[in-house]
Amino acid sequence: MAVIIPTELGTEKISKLLRQYAVPAIIAMTASSLYNMCDSIFIGQGVGSLALAGLALTFPIMNLSAAVGTLVGVGAATLISVLLGQKNYDTANRVLGNSIVLNIITGVIFAAVIIAFLDPILYFFGASENTIAYAREYMFIILLGNVITHLYFGLNAVVRVMGLPKKAMGATIFTVVVNVILDYLFIFVFKWGIRGAAIATVMSQFLAMLYVFSLVSDKSRVIHLQKGIYRLKKKIISQTFSIGLAPFLMNACACIIVIVINKQLYIYGGDMAIGAYGIQNRLAFIAIMIVMGINQGMQPIAGYNYGAQKHDRVSKVLHISILWASVVTTLFFIVTELFPRQMAEIFTDDEELLSHTVRGMRINFVAFAIIGFQMVTTNFFQSIGKVKKAIFLSLSRQAICLLPLLLILPPVMGVDGVWWSLPISDVVASILTLWLLLKQRQEFRRTILDNQTSQIQS
Repeated sequence: MAVIIPTELGTEKISKLLRQYAVPAIIAMTASSLYNMCDSIFIGQGVGSLALAGLALTFPIMNLSAAVGTLVGVGAATLISVLLGQKNYDTANRVLGNSIVLNIITGVIFAAVIIAFLDPILYFFGASENTIAYAREYMFIILLGNVITHLYFGLNAVVRVMGLPKKAMGATIFTVVVNVILDYLFIFVFKWGIRGAAIATVMSQFLAMLYVFSLVSDKSRVIHLQKGIYRLKKKIISQTFSIGLAPFLMNACACIIVIVINKQLYIYGGDMAIGAYGIQNRLAFIAIMIVMGINQGMQPIAGYNYGAQKHDRVSKVLHISILWASVVTTLFFIVTELFPRQMAEIFTDDEELLSHTVRGMRINFVAFAIIGFQMVTTNFFQSIGKVKKAIFLSLSRQAICLLPLLLILPPVMGVDGVWWSLPISDVVASILTLWLLLKQRQEFRRTILDNQTSQIQS
């Protein structure tokens, strides 16, 4: 049986490669973001505005779960792409096996701990007596399927770096379509309320997980499930966690930030302000997921070529990715600034909630155009194994810039202080990102010149 190796990552034209890998990821991530928006629409229209606020309270837990998942999933996928560039296929397979075991262990532990303290955690996150029941009902079911979520997302990332971006896209779109159909049935037909939305999510991810497992079991691929790869290896765990640490910290910080935002919004604006932030999050999710799709397309190309010491190709894929991402975030900025009420009315007809949402949206998204540059560059450093730089950039916007502003501005400006904290931190973080990127470009140029000099001398 012939073994399929994705060598085109090091030879094909960069722009063509990025289209080949990023477009399926963009389609998949856009579909995923539209699902999340539909989920909120179904809950807002089918259950009520308080249920929508309760859903927003679960975001910190979802972010924390995603943080644990990316620690393993993104770390393993990035490591595999670098190993493929180095043609170290045996170790790449062992990384795959270790990632499955680690996803199961971390998924079970995370779910067990959160379920044990779910109510106190939700109250700490800003829940009130009006919203706690909705948040608890939704989150309990999601946590029961936490291992499924981790395995599905982690293995889908591996499928992408195996050279199967369209298959990864198909898995995501399948999940979205099934999820939306089940959402409608469970909420509007069966009248299961917010619990129905959670059941739909877990069921759709379970079916997609089975499909992804079938892809990584294909023995014709150089990377596939086989005997002897599941025993945990200290070096593999260390390298996986090291690479995955940047997205883990980013998501963990996002969890802390959302907690602070929700608490400040509740103090200065009440339950409806929290609901408004939830709507803004769902809308921003569309643009952010498209940029994440670009990042997912860039990651295997950058990782493979960095492993193969082809730094000119690494630089080129970065530049194209930044351009694409900036176009996306700029368009989103224009739409949200021109039509905030129309977009908010998709989710609710509650005038109080609409008022909070429109005001927050105009302020929150004022610097959104530069988000794409910051996201792509952070992901780029992670893709080439520059862990310290990726971690610094992951923390710069949230922990270094945003958190102090959230504590300083609201007591002075009220609820507007929460909204203004977000764009100000985006501007500061982007300046830091540009500084580190310029330094990295200089390093690449020196390496390319050194390689050219060595070739001439030899």
